[in-house]
Parts: sequence; C-alpha cells; structure tokens
Amino acid sequence: MRKVGPYGVETLPQVRGTTSGSAAPVDAPAAPPACRGALTERARLHWHVRDGGDPAALAERFLAAHGIPLHDLTRPAPAHRDTGVCGAALYLSAAAGALLAGAPTTAPEPAPTLPDLAVVVYHHGVTGRSVAGAPTPWWLGPWTESWTPAQHADAVTRVRAAIGRGDVYQTNLVGHAAAPYAGDPLPALRRLGRLPGARYGGVLTGDGWAIGCASPETLVEVTDGQLVTRPIKGTRPATAAGRADLLASAKERAEHIMIVDLERNDLARVAATGTVTVDELFTVRRWCDLWQAESTVRATAADGLGLADLLRATCPGGSVTGAPKRAALTQIGDLEPVGRGASMGALGWVAPGRVDLGLTIRTAATDGHRLHTWAGGGITIDSDPYAEVAEAAAKTAPIRATLAEH
Repeated sequence: MRKVGPYGVETLPQVRGTTSGSAAPVDAPAAPPACRGALTERARLHWHVRDGGDPAALAERFLAAHGIPLHDLTRPAPAHRDTGVCGAALYLSAAAGALLAGAPTTAPEPAPTLPDLAVVVYHHGVTGRSVAGAPTPWWLGPWTESWTPAQHADAVTRVRAAIGRGDVYQTNLVGHAAAPYAGDPLPALRRLGRLPGARYGGVLTGDGWAIGCASPETLVEVTDGQLVTRPIKGTRPATAAGRADLLASAKERAEHIMIVDLERNDLARVAATGTVTVDELFTVRRWCDLWQAESTVRATAADGLGLADLLRATCPGGSVTGAPKRAALTQIGDLEPVGRGASMGALGWVAPGRVDLGLTIRTAATDGHRLHTWAGGGITIDSDPYAEVAEAAAKTAPIRATLAEH
C-alpha cells in the first residue's frame, strides 16, 4: 500500500467473489448488478476535510488517473465492457458538501473515522479467493440520541423564528443517534440496503468504517449528457389515510415546491440555457411503511461540464439543507449539536460517461465501535415542533428495526 499525496491511499487489489467461502460481492449503491460478483478493487482514495483542498477536483483527477475520465459529461457513455475498468464507488460526506457550498461545518463529527471523500475504483475479473470466517453473534445495544425531543422541538421553533425574520425560507434539521454493538456489522448494513424502495441500497466499507444505505432519493444522475435529480419532501404513514393527507397538505406541498425550485436553480448552474424542466411534480411513492412525495427535474448538461463542477453545484442536496442553501447551512451549523457524518451526503457509482449518486438519507454507519443513524425533516413556518420530532422518529424506525435483527 502506498500513499497518494496527503489525501489517502491507493490499495493493492482486493479480491471480490461470489463462490462459496469467498468474500461478498461488491455492494456499492448503483453498481451494475451484472458486474457485482466479478469485480476487483484496484485503487482507493480517502480524504478528510482537515486535509484541506477541493474534494470535487480531487475526485475528478483521481478517477481520470485510473481510467474513468469525467471531465466532459456531455459525451455519450461508451458501451460497457466486461474487461478492464468497470467504474468506481463515490462517497462525499455532508461536511464535504457544505465546504463546496462555502459553508464549512464546525459541529463535532460523531464518527470521525469516516472519510469525507472516498473513491474506490473497480476492474473486472476475480483473481483469487478470500475465505470468510464463521459468522459472529450480533448484538446491538440501546440508542443514545444527540438531542432530546424537547431540544429538537426547540430547534424547530428557532427555525420558524428565523423564517419569520426572513433569514431563511426553509431549513432541514437532522438528529443523530448512536448505539454500541458487538459482532460483524456488515450483515446488518446489508439488510438495510435491501429495504423496499431503496433505489440506492448497498454498502461501502473501508479500514475501520462502513456505510449502509437504503436511500430512495437521487441526488444527481447523468447519462449521455442528461442531468436528473429527484428531490423527496413530504412524509406520511403508508396508509390510505396517510396518502390522502399528504396529497391534501398545503404545508407539505409548499415545502416540496420550494425545494424543487432550489433544485431547478442548482441544475441551471451547470445546464445548457433553457433546458431545465420538471417532468414530475409531487408524485407520491412508498418507502417501507411511509409515503413520500417525489419530483423529477431534468436538464441537458452545459458544454464541457465535468464531475467537479457537477458536485459543486449539487452538493449538499437541497432537500436536506433548505433555501437559500447557504443561509440554511449556516443555521444548521448553529442548531445541530453534532455533524451529519455519513448522512445527507452523496453515495453511488460513476463510470465513463455516467454518474449516479444517491442522497444518503436512510443511512447508517459504523466507526468500528458504535453504529450511527441520522434522520430529520424540512422546517417551514407552518411546522409543528413535536410533529417534526415524530416524523424524524418515523423515518428512523425501519432503519433501527432492520439493524437490530438477528
């Protein structure tokens, strides 16, 4: 193993296979299903905010150096081959996204082992086997919240006051919880990735850390020069009454449309003039036991758009920050007691001519000692503080139940 500048490491090949007794196949969200059982890790980059520099530019340069040039996303994606480079898993934390947006975070990170940028390049071809040991008993201890329900509700009240002053129009507040565990956490994280509705289900691991994702939300997707984002805003229980209530809620619709407008503006920064459209608006879809409202925003990439500029324009996602984005990020930094860690960032797959990144909602992570989860929601002037606390609990309940299974 050798260093790559001050930023991270490039690893020797790591074996991935599917035969009995071998290590699990690559399970990064959005990785090609047909390739997951036959990929070998060839290069890896880790970066932390404390390292300094621009993580978006760093990721683009690293990928280009390893056979994945993404400096011009308007080019058609080449035909996928089953030899040579396949693609790469790409993860960017919420803290890295805030840095790109010009609003660095100051809250302490609850899982500092996690990198703020991870890029893992995979080639086709299994060259050996890695024999797995016997499974270890799994135990998950009690959850400890980063704030109490009363503190969460007070933060909602303070956001409403800021909206009344005209400081922001909407701010997304996120809470964190951690629990001790014993045993191998990867089976639990893989279960999480298989939850119904997880468009970005999967696991990414590193030395002493792992991230499990069950996100239904597309942060940004690029194929053949077409940009797509699918913001989600608005949640109700997955019952007939819950669906009707979500569709009828003026508060939820106003909150949702505000974020759709923000996402339209984000894409317009990197899109060809006049190409931003809303294909779907406030479509209700199901994730586990919840209804959620989703829209689809599409645009054509501007000439010469590269990965770095795309990340700068879209990170962190508007549905987990608020509007205006930078003002909301400043308020988030003032109100949330701990950092967002692996949540509210980006995780997915990139390949020549293609980007597919999910927003890391419905996400858990381990730092080798504790398991971490995050959940929250968007706050508007009409938000009821304790209803917002209950919504966050509803979002995290399926995650915690899945992680606790034996």
